[in-house]
Amino acid sequence: MNDMTEGYHYNVMRRAIDLIDQGGENMSLDDLSKAMGMSPAHFQRLFTRWAGVSPKRFQQYLTLGHAKVLLHDHFTTLDTANSVGLSGSGRLHDLFLRWEAMSPGDYAKRGEGLTIYWGWFDSPFGLSLVAGTEKGICGIGFAAETGTEATMEDLFSRWPNANLVEDPMFLRPWVLAAYQAEQADHDKVPVFMIGSALQIKVWEALMRIPSGEVTTYAEIARSIGNPRAVRAVGTAVGRNPVSWLIPCHRAMRKSGGLGGYHWGLPVKRALLAYESARAEA
Repeated sequence: MNDMTEGYHYNVMRRAIDLIDQGGENMSLDDLSKAMGMSPAHFQRLFTRWAGVSPKRFQQYLTLGHAKVLLHDHFTTLDTANSVGLSGSGRLHDLFLRWEAMSPGDYAKRGEGLTIYWGWFDSPFGLSLVAGTEKGICGIGFAAETGTEATMEDLFSRWPNANLVEDPMFLRPWVLAAYQAEQADHDKVPVFMIGSALQIKVWEALMRIPSGEVTTYAEIARSIGNPRAVRAVGTAVGRNPVSWLIPCHRAMRKSGGLGGYHWGLPVKRALLAYESARAEA
């Protein structure tokens, strides 16, 4: 994508997260916009355009305590969640996904015989590395916190025997559908999951969590028939290679803590805040 507007918006939001953490959730719009080097009117327009709600409301979603509010008010059990994790309500990220998983035998080959196309794309959460096969997107990594080199090494090390081909144009229609649904020219985003049997079970469970809602690692473990495997589930969540489309950011600790996030906790907070705002709007 040539338009870097979305990445700019994320960079603004990332700075705002730090300022809110330093100044508290009661920091006024005037103080926050001044610290951002913007007029209150410009700051208001920018955030309302990106988030769909006012900066003051969005500020509440960015606070550290928002995780506990989410878990209390927007917790979902995976038994009652939509089977594909999509509510059909028209929210920006309620995309229609279709997914396929690599067989255990093929997974053991660590990408041997597989061609993986990759490219860098702007996203609502900063610069992202997207990878995909002929069957669909198999990797999305966010570089805002980790940097481009570490992001590439992280994703590509998962498939060390694959043939890697830089070809963003091959991926572009899927990426448009994933990040900018209103500009997409087709209605499905294919996802190709490359993982162990346990990982794929966990990732399928993650895709049953609707946008704007959250669940716990313990709930995921219970839903896949292994309630004692909370730690293993947490590891599988952390190894999810397809951020955003397989929404590992919607998994939280039972205590109401955010838990970890492979691409950095500021990105996870931004993802949850963005979805909460879109759900409200």
